Amino acid sequence: MQLGTRWPLGADPPSGLPEVVVIALQAVEGDLAALPDDTSAWRWTLTWLEGNPVIELDDGTVIRFDPKEDSATITQPAIVVEDDEDWI
Repeated sequence: MQLGTRWPLGADPPSGLPEVVVIALQAVEGDLAALPDDTSAWRWTLTWLEGNPVIELDDGTVIRFDPKEDSATITQPAIVVEDDEDWI
């Protein structure tokens, strides 16, 4: 049984994560560093689903590992854009 954990944005991730997941974490954190938003209180949450890491950031960004492809998928939350004009 593997236990999950939480850690602050920008801190070292837990050991034992696949390298491709760590690279995905670094990519997300690099993108967030360029934003003007205050992310100092944001944290990552690691859970293990059927032995594979699933990592979620407080803003809703999720990173999932696919062991068959040795790949990580980043899913970011949708951003709603207010539009003054209704086009139908």
